[in-house]
Formats: sequence, structure tokens, C-alpha cells
Amino acid sequence: MKTKYLFFLLYFTMLHNACDNNSKSESQNVPLNLSNEVSITDIHIGYQQKKYTVVQVTQFYLERIEKMNHNGPYLNAILTVNPDALTIAQELDKTLEKTFSKRPLFGIPIVLKDNIDTRDKMPCTAGARIMAESYPKIDSPLAAQLRAAGAIILGKANLSEWANFHSNQSSSGWSGLGGQTKNPYDLTRNPCGSSAGSGAAVAANLAVLAIGTETNGSIVCPSSHNGIVGIKPTVGLISRTGIIPISFTQDTGGPMARTVKDAAICLGSLTAVDPSDTKTLQSDRKALKDYTSSLKIDGLKGKRIGFFKANAANNEKVMNLFEKAANDIQNAGGEIIPIQKVMDATAEQHSFQVLLYEFKAGLNQYFKTLGAKAPVKNLTDLIEKTFRDSIEMEFHDHQLLKVANEKKGLDEKEYIEAQAQALELSTIQGIDKIMDEHQLDAIIAPAGSPAWKTDLLVGDNYSVYSSSPAAISGYPNICVPMGNIHGMPVGLNIFGRKWSEAALIEIAYAYEQNTKHRFAPSYLNTK
Repeated sequence: MKTKYLFFLLYFTMLHNACDNNSKSESQNVPLNLSNEVSITDIHIGYQQKKYTVVQVTQFYLERIEKMNHNGPYLNAILTVNPDALTIAQELDKTLEKTFSKRPLFGIPIVLKDNIDTRDKMPCTAGARIMAESYPKIDSPLAAQLRAAGAIILGKANLSEWANFHSNQSSSGWSGLGGQTKNPYDLTRNPCGSSAGSGAAVAANLAVLAIGTETNGSIVCPSSHNGIVGIKPTVGLISRTGIIPISFTQDTGGPMARTVKDAAICLGSLTAVDPSDTKTLQSDRKALKDYTSSLKIDGLKGKRIGFFKANAANNEKVMNLFEKAANDIQNAGGEIIPIQKVMDATAEQHSFQVLLYEFKAGLNQYFKTLGAKAPVKNLTDLIEKTFRDSIEMEFHDHQLLKVANEKKGLDEKEYIEAQAQALELSTIQGIDKIMDEHQLDAIIAPAGSPAWKTDLLVGDNYSVYSSSPAAISGYPNICVPMGNIHGMPVGLNIFGRKWSEAALIEIAYAYEQNTKHRFAPSYLNTK
């Protein structure tokens, strides 16, 4: 009897396992169709409930890139796909049970702007044709932190070449290597900012998250034009080592997502100190590993918010949206305080001089890190090779490269004085002063106008922008969807004091949850 009982126990155990394996096999064979608005939480619930695997999710995004980036609307948002993406996904599937709960970005596909070093079989190009075979030796700290958090680096996003610091007139989202990135809401319109591919990729769900970089407007403007959330953190919150630079003073990476929550989760994974980047060593630095405690739906209650029109006063449609945003903030318990000015306009002139000096110094230093096989030795070498390339020179003059190369070292009096003036006017006499005078928790401003028509001959049309105070000061800025004008998204900038990311996320989340302005793209004018 005992032997017969053990036989039936073994038989039913084998039958159960077979059914379970068949169930898993069937699940893995069902085509995955993730919603355009799928979030980190949604995907993690799917993993927990074993609805799908990391490999399936990764495969879904690889196929979507093929469908939307290389075919269909031809968004041109992705330059390179990581050939190791599925291998990485397989390894994550093996560790799901042990490491899932400890890794906030576990199994989340993410794309990086192609000026961020990775050790994958992907070049880091800044969109320049001469850099097509430039393979960094190691991960940037930013990329390493993403991997540690469990993210899958799916590929590299197209961008404005050299982060849009190359020509007197240029088209955002254009690079000699990748061509013109398109806006997924209307393919004839511009995605804005040098993180154009990152913004378009997130809007079109080519990835759950993207990392952009900003010197002035290159995270918040593409977030506005593409109807997503972008966080430009305080300079020094995220390491810039291994990011092809424009400015030591103003450069920073930052997350781009479809929701404030996803952007906040990503931000917390990127705040480790980097001894190689002295900006992360500032004594007053306030960095968290988790910003999700700031996600409060009533986060606007009692907040004093500065209402700054920037240069949008003459754009009636943008101002109508902005005034509605102010009303929404008041209805959610916030107090609106009109302010006329945040920063003296001359700060932008000083900032431009700083960028010219630091671009030359930073690029020359970056090229050295590439070693003997570097495709470019220095800025002089870059200029000579670029000006011989007919594709690079077809639409853009690349004169900023020459202007920067004429600058001398960072010990020059002109540079030192320009840097001091830019920081003084944007911080002590700028954001800090106005926030002290009015006891503000944050300042809001229109992030931009609706996306302009892309024109490679004429270049960009920044008729409305408000990124400069936060960019020049190095202070944080968050862009969230504010609404739309004739189907084109427009964003709201929320900025404030140094290291105030947690407070700004609280305000941004409450505004987002009380308004729900994010909507999926419609791909108008697809041929």
C-alpha cells in the first residue's frame, strides 16, 4: 500500500510540474503587447505574477523599435540597439527570485542618449559621423548605476549632434550620423532639445525610460514637445564622468519618463558619489536613494509657487494653458505669487562664454580617455575632419566648434569672470533672491511653445523657453505635461533651489495627478 501511495504521489507531482511547465511555455509563446503607457510598477507586477519574463519584455521593445523607429513612422529616435540586450535579459530572469525586490529598475528597458559611455558593443558618438567607431573602454558611472539597479540598457538614442553645440543655426534632433529625429505627435514637427531621441523614444514607448542630458533646456524642452516628464537635477546629483561634455558648470544627466513616479524611481538609482566628478563631492549635497516618499497627491497644499511668464507673454495660446495651470495649482491648495523676473538677461551672455571655454577643455579631455584608438585626438582634429565631410556640412556651418577652439585655457580672466558673473546673477541675485523675497517653495513657467515645423535650412524656433535660470545656476528643473494646443503637447517647468529635487517632485507629482495631461502620440503625417 505504501509503495502504491508513493507511486501515485510521484505521478501527480510529475503531472503538476508538466502542467506548470506547459502553462509557462504557453505564456512565453503568447505575443506580448504592453500598453503605450506601461509603467515600472506595471511591469514589476507582471514579473511578480509571472505573466511574462524579462526576455519577453525586452523582445517586445526590440520589436517595437524595429516597427516604429526603422519602419512605419520612421521616428529615427534610436541610433543603436544593444546586441547584448536579450542576453542581459536572460541573466536577469535567472536572478528574478533573489534580486527583484532589491533592484528598483529590475528588468526595465531603458535607452541612453548617445553621448553617455557604456561598455556594451555600442559606440558613443554624440551623433557625429567621425565618432561612429568610438567604443568606450568602460561604463560611465551613470550606466553602471543603471545596471546595478537592474535596468536593461536597450540602446542609444539619437540626439542633436554634440548636444546641439556645433552651429550658429541648427535643427534639434539632427545628427550627421543619425539624421533628423521626428516628433511622434506630428512627424513634420521638431522633438526639441539635444535629448530629442530620448524624448521621442519615451513618448512612443520604444522604452519605458530614457536618460537625457542637459546643458540648457535639453531635457526639459524635449519633455515638453514630446508630452513626457523630464527631471534636470542639480548639477552634482548625478555623475557626469563618461558623458561627452559641453560644460563642467552646467552639464547633467537626468531621467525622462511618462510619469513623475517613474522618473523619481529612476533618479534615486543615479545619485551615488563619484570621486572623479568633483561636483558630486560638494559639502552641501543632498542626495536620496529613493525619492518615492515625495509622491504625495496632496503635495501642493500650502505651497507658495512663483508664477513666471518668462517670454511667453506674447503667445496667447501658451499663456491660456499657463493660467489654467495656475488655477489648477490653486484648486489643489497651492498659492500663486506672480513674479516679473528671475534672472538678469546678461547671465545668458556670460553663460555662453563659459560654454565656449569649457566645451574645448572638456572635449579635449574626453578624447584622451578613449586612448590610442580614439577617432579624434582633439577639437582641432575634430574641426578638420568635420569640415571635410559633405554630409556634416550640408545644412549646418559648425562654426561654434571653431569659435570654441579659439578660446585659451580655463585660467583666462575672461572665463573666470564670466563663470563668476553667470553664477552670481542666476543664484544669489537670481533664483535664491526671488525665492527668499517671496518665500517660495518653487517657481513655475511655460516650458515652451508647441513644437515648431522642422526646417534644416532655417533651424530651430525657440519662441518660448524658460530653462535658462535653472540651467545656468545648476539648479533642478522638472518638466511635466501642461496640456496641448491643437494636439501638440506643451509642458510646465517647475524649478527651485539647489538640491530641492524632493520638494519639486512632490509639487510635480501632485500637479500631474490632479490634471492628468499626458496623452499618447498620434503620429500625424506618417507617409
